[in-house]
Parts: sequence; C-alpha cells; structure tokens
Amino acid sequence: MATGTRRAQRRTEALSRERIVEAAVELLDAAGESGLTFRVLTERLATGPGAIYWHVANKGELLVAATDAVVADALAAEPAGSPRDEVHAVALGLFSAIDAHPWLAAQLLLQLSRSPGGPVTPRILESLGRRVRALGVPEEHWFTATSVLMHYVLGAAGQNAANSRVAEPDADRAEFLAATAEAWEDLDPEEYETTRLMASQMREHDDRAQFLAGIDLVLAGVAALYPGGRA
Repeated sequence: MATGTRRAQRRTEALSRERIVEAAVELLDAAGESGLTFRVLTERLATGPGAIYWHVANKGELLVAATDAVVADALAAEPAGSPRDEVHAVALGLFSAIDAHPWLAAQLLLQLSRSPGGPVTPRILESLGRRVRALGVPEEHWFTATSVLMHYVLGAAGQNAANSRVAEPDADRAEFLAATAEAWEDLDPEEYETTRLMASQMREHDDRAQFLAGIDLVLAGVAALYPGGRA
C-alpha cells in the first residue's frame, strides 16, 4: 500500500499544475473552449484524470488558470520609458496575446464580470494602474482612469481579433478592408454621409496603429481632466 502511494505521489509531482495549464492552453488554441475536456487533456498528458484533479478541481478552474497564465506571460516584460510609452507596451502585450489566442477575449470578459476578485483582473489592473499613477493622476481617480483604460484595451483588442478571424476564411486582411470600404461607399449619401467619407480611411488603416491611437485618446482625456499629471 505504501509503495502504491509513493508511486502516485511521484506521478503527481511529475505532472505539475504548470504542465497541465500549458497543455490546456494548447488545446484551447487548437480547438477553443469546447475542445478542452478532461478526457482529451488526459490523453495529451498520458495520465489519468485523478492526477489532473489533484491539481485542478474542474474545467472552470482550469480556464481561469489558463487565462491567467497567458495574461501573466503577456505582462511579464517590464517596459522602460515614459509613462505613455509604458502604457503602449503593456497595451500591445495584451493586444498581441488576444490576437494569438482566439479564446482569450471571451474568457477575459467572463473573468472581469464574474470573478473580478482574481487572479486575472487584479493582474491587469495592477499593470495598467502603476502607469496611471506614474502619469500623475490623483489617487481618488486611479480606479476610474485605470478601469477606462483597461476596458478600452480589452474591448478594442478583442474586437480586432474577432474581425481578423472573420476575414481569414475567404480573404486576406487587405481584401476584407477593401470590400468593406466599397460597401460603405455604396451607402445612401444622404443617410450615411459621414460613413461614406470615412470609407477610404478605414480601407487604409493599420490595426495596431489605430489601437494605439485609441490609447492616446484615452490618455489625452486623462491629461485634460488632470492637467497637473504627465499624460
């Protein structure tokens, strides 16, 4: 009996929580949330379900851990430069992570709305909040400024990733934008005057440049509201 227990312990130690989460991220990237099952996970890890349940209680906990692992990796680098430059670097790290992991945007939305106590939401808030503090925002406004910035980053990055995946099956990004611009230019000129005038700008825009322009609009608002800061 003691020998069997020692063997089980050795298997559990060899199969770490980190390895389970890594395999879960791989499955999520390949097949989405529906493709992540404990049966498929045990096959990939060549183990039994008991070894996985030793580290992770259920699929919900595993999804949280996978989301947190990807976000932590995206925020691992310590950017240097002005507070604005650091905000750009943090935002682009999250932008790239959401673009690379198709399931991440939906999971981030769930974590922010259902489990703001952690671990994912505090990690993002801390990374952006430090930069908001460095901008000179008064303490009583840290939460508002950081929350606005966070929701812009996650919302815009998630929408961009969704747009990219919609375009990929039938056309590359440039073709997709050109077709959309043509559709806008064909709209009724009286009802959609402004949209038609913006069509050429949409056709030529760069996703990352537009994303960073949105960051700067948020920071300009911060600077206007708190003129003593360094935004």
